[in-house]
Amino acid sequence: MRSGDRRRDLDKLPIDPDSGGRAGVPFHLHPEALGLVLLGGAAGTAARYGIELLLPHDGTGWPTGTFVINLAGAAVLGGLLEALARLGPDSGWRRRTRVLVGTGVCGAFTTYSTLALEASLLVRDGAAGLAAGYAAASVVGGIIAAWVGITAAASLRRTADGDR
Repeated sequence: MRSGDRRRDLDKLPIDPDSGGRAGVPFHLHPEALGLVLLGGAAGTAARYGIELLLPHDGTGWPTGTFVINLAGAAVLGGLLEALARLGPDSGWRRRTRVLVGTGVCGAFTTYSTLALEASLLVRDGAAGLAAGYAAASVVGGIIAAWVGITAAASLRRTADGDR
């Protein structure tokens, strides 16, 4: 396919209301979206750093800080996505909120790479059982936390609609 043919095909596509009139340009490539992720990422990273300072992990103890961070992030992300989905299509302010808070804040706040590192260090330091329990509790707990967030958002929406 020649580039001229591709351009004509793109011109036939409907214009994304969030694209600023630029057909064929995915939202995640817009400078606005990148800025929102950057801003949210800075906030999420700062929050994670603060919690890790409050709940530091040393040696072969349970990595409480990372555990709390990942469960909280899963709950927030579940609640956010449920609430936004119930409010309407993924466009306009809902899309910008999803990118800012979901991708930016929650993406930088949660830290599954640190979970993997901490589990690996626990194994190295002779606490393989704790490492396995920590990894399993983090994954299962994350699923449960996301479900709690989804359920809470669904409940709040029903309450707001008077449909209890």
